[in-house]
Amino acid sequence: MDVNLWRRALRSTALAQIRYIRPVAPGAARHLVAQVYADVERDFGVLAPPVALHSPAPELMAAVWLVLRESAVADGRAARATKEALAAAVSGANTCPYCVTVHGAALDSLIRSRGRGKDSAAIADGEFERIGDPGIRATAEWGRAAAVRETADHRTGHHAQPPFPPEQVPELLGVALVFHYLNRVVNVFLPEVPMPDRAPRGMLRLVAHVLGGRIRSAADRSHPAGVSLSLLPDAPLPADLAWAGDNPTVAGALARAAATIDKAGEAAVPESVRTLVHARLRDWDGRPPGLDRSWLHKAVEVLPAADRPAGRLALLVALASWQIDAAVVEDYRVAAPADKTLVELTAWAALTAARAVVAWSPAAWTPTVPES
Repeated sequence: MDVNLWRRALRSTALAQIRYIRPVAPGAARHLVAQVYADVERDFGVLAPPVALHSPAPELMAAVWLVLRESAVADGRAARATKEALAAAVSGANTCPYCVTVHGAALDSLIRSRGRGKDSAAIADGEFERIGDPGIRATAEWGRAAAVRETADHRTGHHAQPPFPPEQVPELLGVALVFHYLNRVVNVFLPEVPMPDRAPRGMLRLVAHVLGGRIRSAADRSHPAGVSLSLLPDAPLPADLAWAGDNPTVAGALARAAATIDKAGEAAVPESVRTLVHARLRDWDGRPPGLDRSWLHKAVEVLPAADRPAGRLALLVALASWQIDAAVVEDYRVAAPADKTLVELTAWAALTAARAVVAWSPAAWTPTVPES
């Protein structure tokens, strides 16, 4: 199959990759779902499955797209190649090979168009010294390292200041946050590679090439900041996200998304589970909690029996999303079978964890004031 046929096939096959839920088909999309689908294809270049999988909960899908667009896609002060490198590096730290493949392909396509070498393989391998551009290299190294909190009290730890200027902090911390979020969600609902399960794996290089080209073509167009904010109502910026305040569009996107996902969590996640997840995140250092899941079974013993399936799923999303399998999801869905509820719980746990991880960075410690 030639490249042009692959390009035409991308839209029809994108949603076939999603598991456990039935996303809204593009032909059946209406109202908010239809608007977000159109915006994603226009601005990102493809109907991205990590966004589309939220379609059973349209407002959550809009929330995720707001943050992704305004931090990573919209025209701003940080270069798009730097943002794609950071996305790939964070994804590697979170053991999310799907996102490493997609955003590594986007990075390769962007740097090829500017006459530079191939950097995504170095990011995927964790060999950052092979990255040619020193700014991209430093930002990728920071993104990978900042996924681990070095001491129990992060404010007395040894995290270096981010290697980018203060005016880029809202965009690049926003990129880090949205990928700490998306990696967790992708590890639940998507396979390890951006292809349907029965597709031959030998075609992955061609698929990655086509994806990267589509994303680069979209990136070459102008993307004015702030145009997506009308998708959701305004909301106050939470204190832990005050680092975005110098960029009104990134701050507006984060505020709207946090309010929307927090509200969904209150409806879909038992209070006992929310309390447990917050408690575990306060003590977590970003490192894997263990492969045998004995930690998980012990952690949920404090929950009422009826809340334990939700507790297991939420803790895994937050702390070890790559360990989630069909048994964990099916156990949760016995009492909560709706696709919307599964998306809501996953989104709440993922964003709660992402906010905790980004708060470890020194760049997040000094609140900024929104422009009037």
